Amino acid sequence: MNAPSFPNAKRTAFLLAVVQAVLGSAAPIAISMGALAGQYLLGADKSLATAPVTGFNIGVALGAIPAAWLLRTLGGREGFMSGALITVLGGALAAAALFQGNFWFFVAALAVLGVGGAFVQQIRFAAADNSPSHFKAQAISWVLGGGVASAVLGPQAVIYTREMFAPVMFAGAYVAIMIFGLVGLLVLLPLRLVRVATAQERQADRDDARPFWTIVSQPKFVIALTCAVGSYGLMSFVMTGAPLAMVACGFSVDEATLGIQWHVLAMFGPSFFTGSLIARFGKGKIIATGLFILIACALVALSGIQLWNFWLSLILLGLGWNFGFIGSTSLVTETYRSSEKGKVQGFHDFVLFGSVAMSSLFAGKVLDSYGWNTVNMIIFPVVLVCLSALAVLLWRKEAEGAA
Repeated sequence: MNAPSFPNAKRTAFLLAVVQAVLGSAAPIAISMGALAGQYLLGADKSLATAPVTGFNIGVALGAIPAAWLLRTLGGREGFMSGALITVLGGALAAAALFQGNFWFFVAALAVLGVGGAFVQQIRFAAADNSPSHFKAQAISWVLGGGVASAVLGPQAVIYTREMFAPVMFAGAYVAIMIFGLVGLLVLLPLRLVRVATAQERQADRDDARPFWTIVSQPKFVIALTCAVGSYGLMSFVMTGAPLAMVACGFSVDEATLGIQWHVLAMFGPSFFTGSLIARFGKGKIIATGLFILIACALVALSGIQLWNFWLSLILLGLGWNFGFIGSTSLVTETYRSSEKGKVQGFHDFVLFGSVAMSSLFAGKVLDSYGWNTVNMIIFPVVLVCLSALAVLLWRKEAEGAA
């Protein structure tokens, strides 16, 4: 395939950053409002309130492999436009479910939104693939800048639209998702990406690739996936329960939504320098730093139920996720060749978001049955498992160096 020129790469990265900002806004809306809307639809039984967020994460997991395949087969613009249309459909279905007062229809609608979100997860890879080598890191940074913008756009859209169709609460927020999806379609129209690989090139890639199980059974891959699942799963678990806990403690829906906004800003904001920190200190140390920040998040949350406790713990949760997840993702990239990346990345995201879906489901059950403190106590054993896995990796590296 032809290498992209630098001017075209800058233009492409800018457009993809805007797409990330617009389409990426659906996730903060789905997550911040999903549990509260689920609680609104359920009535007395609150134990399944986080099931809509679980539906969203299941959609991301199930959409990971098809999205990667569709983007590779159709090309980036057409693939991302398909994802934008799925996002519009998911927003429409979610709004319809709220008007009908149908909880399980709402869960299914958020699963459709999650499939659209699986395409958003691929934007950073498209920016890198469509850039010359010296611009790849900056292109990814531009896209992550779009993620920071979505952290503001999504929650602000919730604040201004959630009562738009009162007395049907929250429906306006999902209509806003439809608008974001349509705007994303318009932004994608002028996008021009490198050409799609030919059938012969795809066959050559397959011939060069190792057996799948050889790749995913490598200790480094297993340890990297464990840390990715641990950091992302804990983030989803605590973040999903946080809006419910805040409202239960007497804070307003707007205060809960702003807490999620600060959280998402903390998730994406450090990404501009996380790569430099990884290059300087190494992947293992950055992952470990993220895990210790997650412990700090738990300690802040356990120290009280004032507004600052919730907001600061959510900020620390986002920072811990950033270091832990980006470090783990960087570690995964050391375990496969270029010809193997499609199937390995798809498998990685399927396992990852499947685990994230389960964590969001259990968040509601644990919060309802055992309370907010227990939600945060669960951070400690999961972090211990991840730190133990990192210790094994360090031991293996030292053993190999001594051999």
